[in-house]
Amino acid sequence: MGRPPYVFMSIYMSPEGPHEEGGQDSMCIYVHNVPSMGLAGYSRPSGLFTSPLGPHGFGVTPETPKGQALGNMALGRGALMGKWGCVEGTGGGSAGHCFISWIWFFQVHGQGGVRFQNWAKTYGSCPELYFQPTSVEEVREILEMARQRGKRVKVVGGGHSPSDIACTDDFMIQMGKMNRILKVDKEKQQVTVEGGIFLSDLNVELSKHGLALANLGAVSEVAAAGVIGTGTHNTGIKHGILPTQVVALSLLTASGDVLECSESVNSDIFQAARLHLGCLGVVLTVTFQCVPQFHLHEVAFPSTLTEVLDHLEDHLKRSQYFRFLWFPHSENVSVIYQDPTNKPPSSSASWFWDYAVGYYLLEFLLWISTFVPSLVCWINRFFFWLLFSSRVENVAVSYKIFNYECRFKQHVQDWAIPIEKTKEALLELKAALENNPKMVAHYPVEVRFARGDGIWLSPCFQRDSCYMNIIMYRPYGKNVPRLNYWLTYEGIMKKYGGRPHWAKVEVASQFGGVLPSLGGGFVAGRGSEESPRGRWVPRGDAVQPLRVWLYPGGLPGRLHPPGGPPLFSLPQAHSCTRKDFEKMYPAFPKFCSVREKLDPTGMFLNTYLEKVFY
Repeated sequence: MGRPPYVFMSIYMSPEGPHEEGGQDSMCIYVHNVPSMGLAGYSRPSGLFTSPLGPHGFGVTPETPKGQALGNMALGRGALMGKWGCVEGTGGGSAGHCFISWIWFFQVHGQGGVRFQNWAKTYGSCPELYFQPTSVEEVREILEMARQRGKRVKVVGGGHSPSDIACTDDFMIQMGKMNRILKVDKEKQQVTVEGGIFLSDLNVELSKHGLALANLGAVSEVAAAGVIGTGTHNTGIKHGILPTQVVALSLLTASGDVLECSESVNSDIFQAARLHLGCLGVVLTVTFQCVPQFHLHEVAFPSTLTEVLDHLEDHLKRSQYFRFLWFPHSENVSVIYQDPTNKPPSSSASWFWDYAVGYYLLEFLLWISTFVPSLVCWINRFFFWLLFSSRVENVAVSYKIFNYECRFKQHVQDWAIPIEKTKEALLELKAALENNPKMVAHYPVEVRFARGDGIWLSPCFQRDSCYMNIIMYRPYGKNVPRLNYWLTYEGIMKKYGGRPHWAKVEVASQFGGVLPSLGGGFVAGRGSEESPRGRWVPRGDAVQPLRVWLYPGGLPGRLHPPGGPPLFSLPQAHSCTRKDFEKMYPAFPKFCSVREKLDPTGMFLNTYLEKVFY
C-alpha cells in the first residue's frame, strides 16, 4: 500500500495573539506518514516539531482544501482554541489571529513493505520506504525527507549486482521511471540519457539512429547509472570498461545541488563519478560516446588451457573481443572470438541444446552434485564434450552478440589482475584444485581482458588487465558450499595484485554462509539486533547461546553472543578493508576526499560501503 505524501507547514502567529508559555511568533510543524483524514492521536516523532504545540492532532491531509485545513488546525479546541487564537471562519477562541503562510506538499509517494532482492537472490533488504520518482524534483524531495528524518538513501536500477551494494533498510530509490533518451547527437555520435534507462532499451533506440555502444557487458537488463557505478566490463584489450565510454554526467548531491561533470567541468568529481559506487549522489543523466552501428561475427572453438596460455599474445591480437572459458578439473577450454563483420545474420541457437540440455539437465545434475560433490568434475567434462567440443558460429548486430542469457542464479567473484600475470594466476588456481580433491568448482572460469584507464576506482586503473571470473551455481536456489574455493581464489588474486569488481565480489565467512553447517544451539531470526523485525531463540543446551540474525528474506547477517560483540561475519560483500583498497587503488584517497565533500553525513552509505570506507 502506498503511503501518502509528506506535508511541511510554516505557521505564523500574530504578535497580538496569546501564546503558551515558551511560545513564539513563528513555528514549523513537520507532519509525516499521515495515516488517515485525521491526525488525532498522532504520536510526535522526536525532533521533528520546532514549536511548543506538542503532539496534537490537526486533521490535515494532502487532500484537505486550504480553507478547511486552516479550520481543522483550529479544531484542537481545548488544546489550541483560546491559546493560539481563532482562525477566520471557524469561530470561538480569543482575539488573536493565526494564519498559514505556506503549505508545501511532498508529492512523491514512498511505498512501505517492499522486499528488495537482487537478481541472484543472494542479498536483499526491506527498505522503510521505496520510491519510484519520475523527475529531478521528486528525487530532490526524497533527499529532503531523508535529511529531515536522518535516513540513508540507496539508488537501485536493475538489481543485477550479486553483492549487497544496493541494499538498505532506510530509503530506496528505484530509477526505472526516469528512463528517457534526452538527446542524440549524430554528429558527435553521442547520446544523453536519464540514469534509469536500461541498456537493453538504449541498445534498441541507438540502433534506430545507426549508432551503438562500442562494448557491452553480458547483461543489458541493467540501468545506465548502475553499470558505470560498479565498473561493468566485457572483453577486448583495445576497449576499456563501460565507464570509459562516459563523456559527461549530472549528479544530484546530498545537499540537493545538481552538478554537471565532464573532463572540463568539475573534472575531479567526474573522475570519481564515472565509477561512483552509488555513494556520491544520484546520477541523473549520462552521456555516452557511441560508434556507428556494427555487426559481430562470433566464433567459438575448443582448445586446451596450455595452448591458450602459451599463445595468449597471439589470441589477443587475432580477435578484437577475445575471451575464453576454462572448465575446472580439466584442461578443456572454449575460445571465443568476436569481430566486426559484413556477413549476413546467422544463428546456431537450438532450444534443445541451449535449454533442455544446457539448462534443465545441467541444473538437475548440479543439484545431485550437492549430495555427491565429486560429480562436479565429471559434469564439467561431460558438458564440455556435449556443448563446447565443436566449432560454433553466430552473426548478429553487436549488442545481440555481446549479451547472453544468464539462466542460473549464482554466486560469483571477479577480480582484475595485471595482464602479464594471467598465466601464473590461472595455473596456480588449477594446481590448487588438483591438490585439494574436496574443493570443487563449477564451470566456467571466464577469462576476459580490458585496456587500462584513468578512472580512480577502476580495477584497470593505469594498467591493462585480465578479469578472472569464477562461479558457483545455485541449482533450484540451493546454496553450494564454496568457502575453500572462494578463499583460495581470493588469496591468489591478492598475491598477483588483483582488484575486485565492485558489483561481483563477495566472500563467505568461516562457515561459508550455509546456516545448517553451523550446527545446534540456536535458530535463526529475521532482521537485525536494532530492528523489531529480528529475534533470536536459543535451542538445545548450547554452552553459550548465539544469535544468528537474518536480514529480511532469510539472508544471513551476523553471529554474536547476547550482549557481546560480533564473533565473525556471515556472507558480506568482500573481505577487503579500507587499508586493502588504499594499497590496491592509488587514487583511493582522492575518491574518499570527493565523497566526504559531496556527502559529509554519509547519506548514501550502507553496510557494504561502510566496509569500503571505514
